[in-house]
Amino acid sequence: MKLIIAIVNNDDSAAVASMLTKEKFGVTKLSTTGGFLMVGNTTFLIGAEEKDVPLVKQIINDFSKTRTHEATTTSSYGVGLRPDEVPSEVRVGGATVFVLDVESMDRY
Repeated sequence: MKLIIAIVNNDDSAAVASMLTKEKFGVTKLSTTGGFLMVGNTTFLIGAEEKDVPLVKQIINDFSKTRTHEATTTSSYGVGLRPDEVPSEVRVGGATVFVLDVESMDRY
């Protein structure tokens, strides 16, 4: 048994959850916030047999798209901006996926 932890952009979470449940995977959704851009993410907890891990990862990959986002500065207004504080485009989206071994799993 494996525990898959997938961090997905909120814009993609509905499609990912829909496809995972369509394939009969149990999915728990947690609302999370990224530390760099402070934007919303969804963290999925998915229990799966080892043989099903490639399918889960493929679904997440297929429905988690990357996009660009303008990262704004965190400087105070009126102080002026240093050259390294000018807003810039960064790549966001996609997914970060962790696969962990599960020693035991019980349902009550």
